[in-house]
Amino acid sequence: MEYNFREIEKKWQKRWVENKTYQVTEDETKQKYYVLNMFPYPSGAGLHVGHPLGYIASDIYARYKRLQGFNVLNPMGYDAYGLPAEQYAIQTGQHPAITTVNNINRYREQLDKIGFSFDWNREIRTCDPEYYHWTQWAFQKMFNSYYCNDTQQARPIQELVESFPKYGNEGLNAACSEELHFTAEEWNAKNEKEQQEILMNYRIAYLGETMVNWCPQLGTVLANDEVVDGVSERGGFPVVQKKMRQWCLRVSAYAQRLLDGLDTIDWTESLKETQKNWIGRSEGAEIQFKVKDSELEFTIFTTRADTMFGVTFMVLAPESELVPQLTTEAQKADVDAYLERTKKRTERERIADRSVTGVFSGSYAVNPFTGEAVPVWISDYVLAGYGTGAIMAVPAHDSRDYAFAKHFGLEIRPLVEGCDVSEESFDAKEGIVCNSPREGVAPYCDLSLNGLTIKEAIAATKKYVKEHNLGRVKVNFRLRDAIFSRQRYWGEPFPVYYKEGMPYMIDEESLPLELPEVAKFLPTETGEPPLGHAAKWAWDTVNKCVADNQKIDHITVFPLELNTMPGFAGSSAYYLRYMDPRNHKALVDKKVDEYWRNVDLYVGGTEHATGHLIYSRFWNKFLHDLGVSAVEEPFQKLVNQGMIQGRSNFVYRIKDTNTFVSLNLKEQYDTTPLHVDVNIVSNDILDIEAFKAWRPEYATAEFILEDGKYICGWAVEKMSKSMFNVVNPDMIVEKYGADTLRMYEMFLGPVEQSKPWDTNGIDGVHRFIKKFWSLFYDRNGRYLVTDEPATKEELKSLHKLIKKVTGDIEQFSYNTSISAFMICVNELSGLKCYKKEILNQLVVTLAPFAPHVCEELWETLGNTGSVCDARWPIYNEEYLIENTVNYTISFNGKARFNMEFPADAASDAIQATVLADERSVKWMDGKTIVKVIVVPKKIVNIVVK
Repeated sequence: MEYNFREIEKKWQKRWVENKTYQVTEDETKQKYYVLNMFPYPSGAGLHVGHPLGYIASDIYARYKRLQGFNVLNPMGYDAYGLPAEQYAIQTGQHPAITTVNNINRYREQLDKIGFSFDWNREIRTCDPEYYHWTQWAFQKMFNSYYCNDTQQARPIQELVESFPKYGNEGLNAACSEELHFTAEEWNAKNEKEQQEILMNYRIAYLGETMVNWCPQLGTVLANDEVVDGVSERGGFPVVQKKMRQWCLRVSAYAQRLLDGLDTIDWTESLKETQKNWIGRSEGAEIQFKVKDSELEFTIFTTRADTMFGVTFMVLAPESELVPQLTTEAQKADVDAYLERTKKRTERERIADRSVTGVFSGSYAVNPFTGEAVPVWISDYVLAGYGTGAIMAVPAHDSRDYAFAKHFGLEIRPLVEGCDVSEESFDAKEGIVCNSPREGVAPYCDLSLNGLTIKEAIAATKKYVKEHNLGRVKVNFRLRDAIFSRQRYWGEPFPVYYKEGMPYMIDEESLPLELPEVAKFLPTETGEPPLGHAAKWAWDTVNKCVADNQKIDHITVFPLELNTMPGFAGSSAYYLRYMDPRNHKALVDKKVDEYWRNVDLYVGGTEHATGHLIYSRFWNKFLHDLGVSAVEEPFQKLVNQGMIQGRSNFVYRIKDTNTFVSLNLKEQYDTTPLHVDVNIVSNDILDIEAFKAWRPEYATAEFILEDGKYICGWAVEKMSKSMFNVVNPDMIVEKYGADTLRMYEMFLGPVEQSKPWDTNGIDGVHRFIKKFWSLFYDRNGRYLVTDEPATKEELKSLHKLIKKVTGDIEQFSYNTSISAFMICVNELSGLKCYKKEILNQLVVTLAPFAPHVCEELWETLGNTGSVCDARWPIYNEEYLIENTVNYTISFNGKARFNMEFPADAASDAIQATVLADERSVKWMDGKTIVKVIVVPKKIVNIVVK
């Protein structure tokens, strides 16, 4: 029987659906294993071959764990909200819901063809009200919670509502936007709006003034990863920094727990380090600086209070509220011009850019340690959201301060009295190197203060700060609160209405608040978000339902929030919803959550290291505080798959002609290289007729060939439609089959590494599967399998494979597993092994990689049920013990032939047998043996003369 992959794959994909092979339920008799892929966004372009890489890797592992007896949860769904769908709607007028469903259907069709073991019964879509019901619910819980620093957990805001009338906020140690101090009498004297404003200072979901990436043409705030080189990734529109009142999530309150949690999970050290740097914990002191000749003062945070004596200037962030207050009239024009320039740079760009820019404010601050007045500058290397938005500059210690001082000619002062820095050199790590250090003092100016070590100096200075009321000792974090508002249509609505300008939550039993219809997807003429176009977008507090805007009376009917939630809202807790996706009463049932607990294996790209992975960890920790999530860390093990790059092809057109010259002849002509569609190129040979039909301008093209072929050039580039190097997986599946695609993507290289897609090698993988098939059927379709017992050689080959593949799967070294499969099949073919005893286990071992062909052959072998429910074979070390050793027989160091000996053969017996062999007699003919060297289990060398 011929290996007909089209029929086989269609048959088993249908059978899997009919038999509900991949549907899973909680089973207390089995140990659970939860495998998850990062939520895909379904684009209109569909999948290219780079997209399934991670899915295939996780699917192999999911199938492997199932074969080991685990109850495996392997779900899939869609991150269906997003800017691309909305922009397409603006351009075409087509509702984003329609294009999103079309895109999802296309993705689903492609995913099904590849043969994944997803439990589609659990599919979720973030744009489904049944799903975002629970996103809205979680937001309401955050709004109604505060973070207690003493207990290190979220607590009900109602505790503060009950406490403030009795005690004010005396003794309250809670995460907040700003430090407040009020008595019970002061609280009780405030009206409802004023009290709500105070509570807003403590809520985990709160409204706050914050700097955002504002894109006027798109009419919305953009996340950092949606901005590239100062323009929007989508559309290339200019982006500026703007202060807006936005919904925020108090992620910073969880900073220490986010750090501590990294010690409990199995992630790569590089990824952990990335998160640690993003969270950015530092211990130091907040110190007050007064402004000279003014009542104003401001606070700076420093980890090196001991360097106060080296301060020669101060720097404010351009967004600081102090800038207009400290800018003198003489400097106003220069400062305004500088602020206008910096508005166009995102914080991420400012962090990455090491160039020096700044402007003098005209004011001076007084150093509380020395009483000296130092100039206050403004520069975008200081960020408003980190620390206090102001720094003391110590150019003898900090590399950016040093560069700034050198650029603007400011003083660089050594910390050690008498230090010679006339010809200073700056070490980025240590500071200024002193050319004539005092005896016993380290050569770096900032490494000693009055003879103290750094650690002693910092401690002494902190004590001084505290004793003289100059500030306070504090732990600071770089991690910011997450901006949670977007001025878009296509996103989760906030379940919020406004009364006297303050937000209130709609009743929990009224969720979900569904996205309304709008006439336009653009902002309104008055600059409101697209939801401003909705005619029915008000909340009736009596009837608890959405009402027409005309009914707004600000008594019982109030306006609803016009912003929507960002993309990460729907993807921050989706792993919990997969556990219990059809539950109408809770995000996840407590017993179900206790069973699945958290994700055992999470696979996705490194680009989410500081976005999604931070937010989802925060979200899960909050839900853990509420008792909703059983485990504090959502993703126990994380594997980052690399990127499959495109292998571009080029044709070479002779200038001013429509003639194309083959690669190895192009140097003879003046040519221009042009990208060509890789789908009309095979092994770098161009399909000339397909090329002529590809574009009208090439219909009359002429060609200069070599050996009758047109050979294309090639290069490895990003897979992109503009470079015509996008490979559609459907084409590979149609030509070679899904099993070939799955194995080839894994064969390209280690899962974690990026690698180029190269169709030149796919034939080899396809031939392997056909060779594997030939162990069961000959070319005439005759069934070859027998019940004969296996030989030692056959068992050795099989168990060597099982050991190798088991270890490789655990390490995600799939490419070496596939090499091992090829070696094993070659060995078994050479041994003419058609034994059922061997082939049964071989099929099971290969099944995670090539499930369709293995299902077919599993059935052919007479097994009942799916190969998915077989047991993973366990290798037997006894079969791997070498009973014989192959010795190389050399004469005067030159290898001449090989001989097999028992593994325990003695050296003298080996020597006697070798010398008696007729081949040895030939090489020793007429010569005298000087000596015989036997290297155990390796070589016999006979020295003759």
